[in-house]
Amino acid sequence: MDSALTTVGLPLALGIIMFGLGLSLTLDDFRRVREQPRAVVIALACQLLLLPAVAFGIVVALDLPPLLGIGLMLLAASPGGTSANLFSHLFHGDVALNVTLTAINSVVAIVTLPLITNLTIAHFDRQDSVDLQLGKVVEVFAVVLVPVVLGMLVRARRPGVAERADKPVRVGSAVILAVLVLGIIVDQRDKIGEYLGDVGVATALFCAISLVVGYVVPKALGVTEGQAIASSMEIGVHNGTLAIYVAVEVLDVTEISVPAAVYSVFMFVFAAVWGSILSRRVSRVSA
Repeated sequence: MDSALTTVGLPLALGIIMFGLGLSLTLDDFRRVREQPRAVVIALACQLLLLPAVAFGIVVALDLPPLLGIGLMLLAASPGGTSANLFSHLFHGDVALNVTLTAINSVVAIVTLPLITNLTIAHFDRQDSVDLQLGKVVEVFAVVLVPVVLGMLVRARRPGVAERADKPVRVGSAVILAVLVLGIIVDQRDKIGEYLGDVGVATALFCAISLVVGYVVPKALGVTEGQAIASSMEIGVHNGTLAIYVAVEVLDVTEISVPAAVYSVFMFVFAAVWGSILSRRVSRVSA
């Protein structure tokens, strides 16, 4: 990809997105685990255990090429994106739960993202050409967590500013992700048809399964409707920008970013359709 886009634009984009996340967070969002531990634990189990297993099953079943397989697993290991909160709000989910899950996942991913990614790299025996080193992981999460902390400080000290900035930053985050996806498509234009053939079905399946699992499993285990919807959006709407950043800037292989880019296209469409289905279901039950 173009060096200006990767060395300046991509870190800046991720920083803006994570700053926007920080604007919506308070310390109480981390403490809320004590108030609704059941919903949090179930959602985290789906996110950290079920989703990587589902993604790996898709990689094996569809016999994805190694770099695209690594990319799908990297995406599966990425925490929920800030757009999950917006979708949850639109479709009557428990937004406070979303915020709590995103906050926790963004911290837990410091360990789980490199672990899952490196296990996948080892599975494909690509350690000679692809390596997610600990030092690089620390750099990634400095880019991720420092803007979050800054956003939280703004929220704590200037709540009015944070409230006014929240919507523009969310809209900007979606625009930034769209630009990144377009940049990847342009950079890989000679192979994009082949990539779509290889990974289009895989990413569509993974997106649909993530959304459904995120709702069905918590609901079956007794959480409330609003919490199940929040869980669905948190688990189905990944931080594609983080996955793209790690692929391009850390692993230095643009091809690994393709699943996250393709997923991001499906993600917004599928989340909107699934949210509409759930909203109609809630309306029928309430009637």
